[in-house]
Amino acid sequence: MFNDKISDYIEGVAAKYLSAVDAEATSSNQHEIGGLVRSGFGTLLGQGREDYRYRVRQIYISDDMEEPVICDGHVTWYDTRRDDPKRGPEFRLYYYDSPVTELMGSGDFFLIAKLRQELPAPVDPFEAESLAFRPGSVLMVFAPAGSNAECQLRTLFGLDNVQHTLRRGILDTVELLLPLRAVLESMGIAIGPGLSHEENWLDKLLHAFGGKEFPKTSIFSEFARKSLDPSVISSNSPDMLLMACMEREESLFKIYERHIVKTRLAAGFGEDVEGFIGFSLSVQNRRKSRAGHAFEDHLNFLFKRYGLQFEQGRGKGMVTENNSKPDFIFPSFNAYRDASYPHDRLIMLGAKTTCKDRWRQVLSEAQRVQSKHLVTLEAAISRLQLEEMRANKLRLVVPSAIHATYPLDQRHHLMDMQGFIEEVQQLQRT
Repeated sequence: MFNDKISDYIEGVAAKYLSAVDAEATSSNQHEIGGLVRSGFGTLLGQGREDYRYRVRQIYISDDMEEPVICDGHVTWYDTRRDDPKRGPEFRLYYYDSPVTELMGSGDFFLIAKLRQELPAPVDPFEAESLAFRPGSVLMVFAPAGSNAECQLRTLFGLDNVQHTLRRGILDTVELLLPLRAVLESMGIAIGPGLSHEENWLDKLLHAFGGKEFPKTSIFSEFARKSLDPSVISSNSPDMLLMACMEREESLFKIYERHIVKTRLAAGFGEDVEGFIGFSLSVQNRRKSRAGHAFEDHLNFLFKRYGLQFEQGRGKGMVTENNSKPDFIFPSFNAYRDASYPHDRLIMLGAKTTCKDRWRQVLSEAQRVQSKHLVTLEAAISRLQLEEMRANKLRLVVPSAIHATYPLDQRHHLMDMQGFIEEVQQLQRT
């Protein structure tokens, strides 16, 4: 379990669906968003006669994008009536054109947040020097209505009833679970390891791995499991154990990665531009690939512990039709390729920490298996995508702790790890 919470990173949020006045260039009131004072969010930005400038990160997230579009800049918070003594103040937030604002449209979900951390200065150094920024930063997130991104953000911030007027969200209504941390990190918010006594853990990591390079993911995953309290490892709950393994590995990885990166940056690159770029790319690529490999490794450990017969789609010959490599086949690839082996005794399990559109890859990976399973750590998948999965006979397996992030009327369609393991055990006993 992590020891931090959402309010450690964010002061407050508000959300609404954009109107034409908010979003469209032909209708927009000079790229301004009003209603922040009425919603209560304006108190986080301050109220005075002078202009207040904040660093801002604008983000557009769509389910069909592999990565969100992110732009950094600044916004101006000001009273449009400050020169009219006969009228009360009317504060608005002025934002500037960017690749993000070109994507947003009327009806999109919009969330604004006041961050506790400072974002990087705008790219233009001359502009940055000429502006005085207020403490903290602003996050502006846009997403299509009904998208996974909207569902996840509403879950994170207790936004049950979003309308066309801004409404404040509620912080710390949910535990900052691993998949919800991933949502914040995807928006560029720096999330800590969430683990007490970081220095002690770093000492253990340095003793085990030396501190100069990363070990293989499987070795690091095993270290993470062995670092857990024996009472966790001996737990009879596969759901709890899987989450504990993934969360501990995430925390330890961040502690160890931070040490390695800081050490390399302190050594410097001199004039070796390509060396710096290569190192930066290696850090990013490791972050992207590590979680998926670790997820499969912890699942492998879990299935062996419960005595399941299975094989992973790794190595020579571990393929199905069209050279596809399913993540897990129960009981084996040989059984799958044996035409006399009953197809209703075969189970295929895809494993993806997040789904996006990639869940469709699972559908073609084992044609003999009519109804497939997909295990994921993704929180709050949209109702539309869940219905599409069911229409394609894909059964979603989600650790029980994450079920609470899903729409209430959809949770009974979800399977947890214990239910999946019991289903395989029952099939393999008969």
